[in-house]
Amino acid sequence: MYDVIIIGAGPGGYLAAERLGHLKKKVLLIEEQHLGGTCLNVGCIPTKTLLNSAKQYVHAREAGKFGITIPEVSYDWEAIQKWKGEVVEKLRAGIGAQMKRFAVDVAPGRGEILTAPGAGPGKVKVTQSTGETREQEGKAILVSAGSVPVAPPIPGARDNPLVVDSTGLLSVETVPKRLVVIGGGVIGVEFAGLFSALGSEVSVIEMMEEIVPFMDKEQAPLLRRAMKGVEFKLGCKVEGIDGAAVRYSTKDGKAEKVEADLVLMAVGRRPVVTTWGAEAAGVDHSPKGVAVDDRMRTNIPGIWAAGDVTGKSLLAHSAYRMAEVAVADIQSRLDGNAGEPNRMRYHGVPWAVYGLPEAAGVGITEQEAAARGISILKASLPMRISGRFAAENTFAGQGAVKVIAEAASRKILGIHAVGAYASEFIWGGAALIEGEFRIEEVKQLIFPHPTVCELIRDAVWEI
Repeated sequence: MYDVIIIGAGPGGYLAAERLGHLKKKVLLIEEQHLGGTCLNVGCIPTKTLLNSAKQYVHAREAGKFGITIPEVSYDWEAIQKWKGEVVEKLRAGIGAQMKRFAVDVAPGRGEILTAPGAGPGKVKVTQSTGETREQEGKAILVSAGSVPVAPPIPGARDNPLVVDSTGLLSVETVPKRLVVIGGGVIGVEFAGLFSALGSEVSVIEMMEEIVPFMDKEQAPLLRRAMKGVEFKLGCKVEGIDGAAVRYSTKDGKAEKVEADLVLMAVGRRPVVTTWGAEAAGVDHSPKGVAVDDRMRTNIPGIWAAGDVTGKSLLAHSAYRMAEVAVADIQSRLDGNAGEPNRMRYHGVPWAVYGLPEAAGVGITEQEAAARGISILKASLPMRISGRFAAENTFAGQGAVKVIAEAASRKILGIHAVGAYASEFIWGGAALIEGEFRIEEVKQLIFPHPTVCELIRDAVWEI
């Protein structure tokens, strides 16, 4: 019998397995596809690998502006895809090595809860691809089943070989000459930037009035305008797809159509709340995700959930932290002690868009502050005043760093950035918010110079 059975080997699942193995617990990790889940295999890692190749291509094309002569610049899509595959395989093997290191048993197949842990152990059925089944018992169960792309009922989209989701677009054999992206969220913007950089004519159709709707309203337009090779059609509703031609209506009701060679459906992802036995176990769930408390407990004692399946924050790094919180509570239950006081907090979770350029943020936006009735102090500084940014970027003037503080307490509430390196320094903003730093305290911190991140300090001084 296992101490813990984990369903799903994405970021939440495999990290929980590592942590529990480190604690000398006997762990079974069940995964139907590959170790690493969506993030490693068809999400975060392959997209960033392709984006890096696109950035290298763009930098090579623009090398002359930095005094470097490169006579001919081209790219090899087949070689780029090969490199992507090598990166994924290497990291997948690394997770496998960690499972062996911590004596975690890995079972290929689909996990389904038959009974929840109660007076006795919980039971989970593992169904392999061959159809063979086997029951396993565990004192605790952690569900980390992840999420899948949303497929809206757009006429002409279903069973259309010219309409792909993010997984399908990652493995296309050739770069499409014309690409239409339905959805201007994170996934849509990243793929739009990628293929635009490689020469595709890209159009993005978004129902909302601006791309990446959760971004600060002063920052989202900066990101959109910086993507000069992409045509954005905002406030538009897709009516149907004929082959690869997308019909849509504008916000004033006018019917339009855009021709393409391939269509990406990028309207978001939804938690996987079926197939793993939520109903049989009595786990409280809805299409929006599994209900959990701040210790990642479900309504059923002995069952926890972490990651996208909760629907609370569909980010790999959120899944990591949820897994750690769940592990602490599971350890407490198994060992019969209070354990380490660990609770999941969401107000300091950073996000990032790995486009060309990048964008990132943490905390609340100016609009969220207004909706909550919070009086704020704010400052926004353009990226171009950073010496590091000016020295390394040809698109000076694109991007900015914005800091939001509460007027009464002067605590930092939000930090938002558009421009190079945003994803790398936004963790500092998360630390300031989690640590409840005030304006005066940030002013006393020393940032390295020249760096782009010191714009945070400059913006605080501007306040």
